[in-house]
Amino acid sequence: MINLGNLDEIVTRLTDALPPGTAQLRDDVEARFRTVLKSAFEKMDLVTREEFEQQKALLERAQVRLQALQGQLDEWER
Repeated sequence: MINLGNLDEIVTRLTDALPPGTAQLRDDVEARFRTVLKSAFEKMDLVTREEFEQQKALLERAQVRLQALQGQLDEWER
């Protein structure tokens, strides 16, 4: 899941981009941005970079092992 610190940074950037005349609505808009973004990110089922890298490493090891096994199978079939 996305880091809530990153979510806060996104919300801050969005609210900072609002026109100056909307300062009165800032708190309400910020809360709505946070709710909408959190919901959207949860639906996306995002993973952290660390989790992604771990899965990538596992896949690479599995591919190496599969190639080795395929090589053995090819030798047996000769």
